[in-house]
Amino acid sequence: MSHLDKADTALFMSQLLGHALEMTGTAKDTSCGFSCGDTALPSQVDHCLQCPVRDLAVCSSLNDDEIGQLAQFVVGQEFSGGHDLFVEGDPASAVYTVTEGAVKTHKLMPDGRRQITGFFFAGDFVGLAHGENCAYSAEAAGTIRVCRFDRKRFDHVLDEFPKMRSRLLSEASDELAAAHNQMLLLGRKTAKERLATFLLMVDQRTAQWRKDEDVLELPMTRGDIADYLGLTTETVSRTFTQFRSAGYIAAQGTQDVKVLSREGLEDAAEG
Repeated sequence: MSHLDKADTALFMSQLLGHALEMTGTAKDTSCGFSCGDTALPSQVDHCLQCPVRDLAVCSSLNDDEIGQLAQFVVGQEFSGGHDLFVEGDPASAVYTVTEGAVKTHKLMPDGRRQITGFFFAGDFVGLAHGENCAYSAEAAGTIRVCRFDRKRFDHVLDEFPKMRSRLLSEASDELAAAHNQMLLLGRKTAKERLATFLLMVDQRTAQWRKDEDVLELPMTRGDIADYLGLTTETVSRTFTQFRSAGYIAAQGTQDVKVLSREGLEDAAEG
């Protein structure tokens, strides 16, 4: 798969970073998905307080009382794989915290080809937009749960909870760093190095909430991984087979993998 021009990617991510403190919006619903006007219902507050990724999300800096107040500003949603959270070019109407599953983001090239630009896992924040329209599309990679903030009122949320503004800037900085790493991945690394780097990235970003520390849940398809890494699906499948033969990983179900040797993957990532 062809990939986006590196300069365009860097500019896009820099714009996201600059825009992190400029977002506008407020919301009125709760993380359980029940409309509550200006006051969060007790069940909604409990849902936020007991959120399994609370310590990882943009709201992690808030105390219990602040979380109770925040509950009135979000609505919880669940979607099946393939559902579009938003589409490139559409009005940017919402931002999201992923609480379960994974979201893939992508851009379309002028000839209709798709380039996956990133994967967002539980605890990640997705939907930052520079301007009034979505700069990329976001799609559920398997079943997901998210907390949705209405973008038009989101600035009020940041005013109410300034610690979230600082955390949001940190998230945007992380995205910019990821974009730089992606440019290196696409421009310099071999197929083995790319796939090993990808698996180690998933390992690191999902380590805090996985049920089994050695099993990597991969809800994205091999085609998605290939698109993200700038490879063909056949090359990705062949490289997975090579890693299994080398004893780095083992198949776990139809898509997931069990890490048998992180050292082996690290060596493969470094070439």
